[in-house]
Amino acid sequence: MDSLSSHWIFLVFLACFPILILADAGFDPASVVTPINRDLYRTSADLMEEIEALVNRHPKKLSIETMESVNKGYEAQVAVVTYCRDRNEDDKSKFRILLTFGQHGRELITSELALRVLSILSEEEFLPKMDRKSMNNTLDKLIIKVVPMENLNGRKRVEAGDLCERRNGRGVDLNRNWSVDWGKKEKDYDPYEENPGSSPFSEPESQIMRKIALSFEPHLWVNVHSGMQALFMPYDHRNTTPDGASSAKMKALVNDLNYRHFQGHCMTGSGGGSVGYLAHGTATDYIYEIAKVPMAFTFEIYGDESAPVKDCFRMFNPTDQTTFKRVLNDWSAAFFTLFKFGPQLLGMANSNESVKLISMDDYLDGYLMSRRSRYGKKLEVFELGLQEIRSYFRLFLLSCVILMFMFCTRISKSKLQRPNASP
Repeated sequence: MDSLSSHWIFLVFLACFPILILADAGFDPASVVTPINRDLYRTSADLMEEIEALVNRHPKKLSIETMESVNKGYEAQVAVVTYCRDRNEDDKSKFRILLTFGQHGRELITSELALRVLSILSEEEFLPKMDRKSMNNTLDKLIIKVVPMENLNGRKRVEAGDLCERRNGRGVDLNRNWSVDWGKKEKDYDPYEENPGSSPFSEPESQIMRKIALSFEPHLWVNVHSGMQALFMPYDHRNTTPDGASSAKMKALVNDLNYRHFQGHCMTGSGGGSVGYLAHGTATDYIYEIAKVPMAFTFEIYGDESAPVKDCFRMFNPTDQTTFKRVLNDWSAAFFTLFKFGPQLLGMANSNESVKLISMDDYLDGYLMSRRSRYGKKLEVFELGLQEIRSYFRLFLLSCVILMFMFCTRISKSKLQRPNASP
């Protein structure tokens, strides 16, 4: 064996030696935990400081207040940023939007999105291909309240190293602490993940958010999360969507957002009917059922379903710069589409551009695409079945049209043959 061959064998051995040692020691790749990427994500203190500086640079458009609440020695603070282009105009005359981010501590990407949306609203950043004149006409008619980080205490626990923490500073899931169907536990109930608290609104953060919602009386609410890609509407505690006109408008809006910005990859429908489990005591169900907000949504903006269960930072947040930027760009654009079409759907704005309605075929194709990416080849048979259903549905519609034509023709002939009535 020549010296060159011996050299390469030695290098291969060195490369493989650590792997052999780890395998011999029972190393489990699923135990790898991705740390927070500090090159991409700000700390909670830095993010809030940047938002406050943004507000101070644009006092004619932005304002900020910090709301506090205490319960049994546990205190929480929630910062609320208000966007309004004309402060002299009565708030009640404008279309009101309430957005909340960072309800779960581990979902860092959501608060980064809040900062991006505020930066675009203040015109320090711009969306590609945005028609600024058209958008400014839309924004003139809006007042938007943004909660960049609802669960500051929980976020601090994540930054201290508990990367899987979703609850607040004393271990309560804020999205189980609202009063609609509060405290009900499913068979797969996880007390660590879903602790609803000692009673509805026992937590200061939930008390503050309820106060904001009831006093502001928004027309549109969005609770922003991560863990998957989805555009959910009520209900979370049932596997159905509401009935009526408002439900139809919400469906039209999420379908438009899904195809306009995400090529149909997002799951849509009710949270309870689409995510795979029912959730009780959620904010969105309260906002829709009790606060009577006409449009209420839960957006899930990112999820890495290939991540091991314990690798929470990777599961809930983009870890590379390319994905990080794509998520912020795509969802920022989706929010500004929401700002444009939300008032139009509720009949509170005039616009020459109408909301794009999605056909049944497009909706089913997108539904299947999102399920296929989530569950793999198990849906191939299901897809074939739906293709047949679509074919039968088209035949049914065609038959109805033909029968209606024949019926109308028969009526016309009978009228021609009928004798005239006496004068």
